[in-house]
Amino acid sequence: MTAPLPIKTVATKPFADQRPGTSGLRKKTKVFQQPHYLANFVQSIFASLEGFEGKALVLGGDGRFFNREAIQIILKMAAAAGFGEIIVGRGGILSTPAASAVIRHEQAFGGIVLSASHNPGGPDADFGIKYNISNGGPAPEKITEAIFAHSKVIESYRTLEGPDVNIDEIGHSWLVGTKVRVIDPVAIYRDLMASLFDFDAIKKLFASGFSMKFDAMSAVTGPYAKAILEGDLGAAPGTVLNGEPLPDFGHHHPDPNLVHAKHLYDLAMSDAAPDMCAASDGDGDRNLVIGRGQFVTPSDSLAIIAANAHLAPGYRQGIAGVARSMPTSRAADRVAAKLGVGMYETPTGWKFFGNLLDAGKVTVCGEESAGAGSNHVREKDGLWAILMWLNILAARQQSVKEIVRAHWAEFGRHYYSRHDYEEVATEGANALVAGLRAKLTSLPGQSFGALKVEAADDFAYHDPIDGSMSKQQGVRVLFADGSRIVYRLSGTGTSGATLRVYIERFEPDPARHDLETQAALADLIALAEQLAGIKQHTGRDKPSVIT
Repeated sequence: MTAPLPIKTVATKPFADQRPGTSGLRKKTKVFQQPHYLANFVQSIFASLEGFEGKALVLGGDGRFFNREAIQIILKMAAAAGFGEIIVGRGGILSTPAASAVIRHEQAFGGIVLSASHNPGGPDADFGIKYNISNGGPAPEKITEAIFAHSKVIESYRTLEGPDVNIDEIGHSWLVGTKVRVIDPVAIYRDLMASLFDFDAIKKLFASGFSMKFDAMSAVTGPYAKAILEGDLGAAPGTVLNGEPLPDFGHHHPDPNLVHAKHLYDLAMSDAAPDMCAASDGDGDRNLVIGRGQFVTPSDSLAIIAANAHLAPGYRQGIAGVARSMPTSRAADRVAAKLGVGMYETPTGWKFFGNLLDAGKVTVCGEESAGAGSNHVREKDGLWAILMWLNILAARQQSVKEIVRAHWAEFGRHYYSRHDYEEVATEGANALVAGLRAKLTSLPGQSFGALKVEAADDFAYHDPIDGSMSKQQGVRVLFADGSRIVYRLSGTGTSGATLRVYIERFEPDPARHDLETQAALADLIALAEQLAGIKQHTGRDKPSVIT
C-alpha cells in the first residue's frame, strides 16, 4: 500500500440545474467541464447515501469525450468519501448493462455510470452521469430527489491530491485505504450471456450460413459484440461494424433508430440483405432488430421476446410476468394474457421496473424507445435482446419475417409510431401539455370522425411493491376501438424540450397486416395535431424524427 494521499476539502457553490432526469443528469459536455460541476454532483450522490464506508463502488462509462477525466475525479472523491474498493472497467469502459451485471456479480454497494446514452458525444455534444443502487438498477426517485436537494445547498466537496490512477491495465492499486481494481469490462457480462442463451445452437446457426451485420455505432458495445458474436458464436469476421468505441462516436449519432441507422434499414431491404441487421446505442442499452425485408418495432420485439423466451435456456421455466412503459404499444399485453402471467404498465424510465423485477413479479421488460431486458440485470440491454433474437431464430429455424408475421397472425398487429419534436422551446411545450390537461375531463364521449374518445387522463403509477405514486407521466387519449394517442415530454435531451407523440391502432385482421404504418395511422396522426395544437405551440410543421 502506498503512502496516504492528503484529503482536501474544496469550497464550492451550488449549481441550480442538477436535478436528475429519467436516467441521471445529462448536459452538454462543456457544462460538466466547468470547475466543480461534476464534483458537486458526485458529492451530492455520496451525501444522499448511507452505510457505504468500506463497501465497493463500480465505476465506468461509454467512453465518450470527458469519460476518462471524469473517472479520475470520481476515483479520488470516492476514495476520500471512504469506499473500501472501486471496481473500474479497463480504460474507463463499461456498457450500462455490463455495469449493472458487475454491481450484481460483485455484490457492490452501488455504481456510477457515465453516459448520455444515445445522445451524441464530443466536446460540443453531451455527457451524463447516474447512480445505480445495489440491485444494479438506476436510483429510485427518493434517491435522485435527495441528490438534487443536496446539490442545491452544497458548500464543499472532498477529494484527494495526487496523481491519476492507471486505469488501462487490469490489476489493482491503492488510493489512501481504498483499493482500485481495474477489470476486463467484457468478461462478467460475457459469462452472464453464456449462462442465459444456447450458444451452441446459435453457433450452429452461424455455421449453417446465417449472415448478420451488427453496427456498434463506434460506441461501447463494439468490444462486447466482437467477443461474443465473432468470438464465442463464430459469426464471420466483419459482422461487427464500427466496433471501436470512440470519444465522439466517429461523428455518428449513436441512436439505433430508422434515422440514424437508416443504412442498416436500407441494407436489410436490399437484394444484398443479410439474414439479420442489428445495432445498439452509445451506452449499450438499446437495440435495433431488422430481418431481411422486415423491420421489427421495439414494441413488437418485446411481445415476440415474451412469447418465445422459453426457447432460451435461462428462461426455460417460462416468465413470471411482463412490464412495459406506458407509451409502449399494448402488443405485449396480449402475450401476457395468453400466457396467464402478470402485465404491468409503468412510467417511462427503467428504474420503475426495478421493484417488479426484485419482487419476482416480472421477468421481461421493455420500452418503445428500443429498450428491452430481463431479470438478469436491472437495466435495459441491447446486446441481450439481439442474442435473444438469435436464440429464437436458432430454435425456430424460421426467418425474422416469418416469426413476425406468425406473431401478428396469432395476436393481431399493433400499428405503432412515435413522432418526436426535438429541441422545441420549453415554454411552448409546457403550454401544449397544460392545454391537453385542461381538456381531459371534456374529451371522453367526443367523436372525431370514426374515432370516439373512451377515456383521457394524465397517467399516474402506483407502485405495487413500495406504494409510491408517480403522477403526470404522460397524457393519454384512449379510443373505443382500442387506439391510443399519448403525449409526453422527454427527460433525455440536453437542450430545450422534446415532445414525443405516440400513436397506436390495433388491427386483428391478417388481411390488413401489410399496410404502410403512417397510412394506417393517418387519421390518428391528424387528430393528434388537432387535439394538441402542435404546430401552434412548437412552430413545427412535422416531427424531427418518426420511428
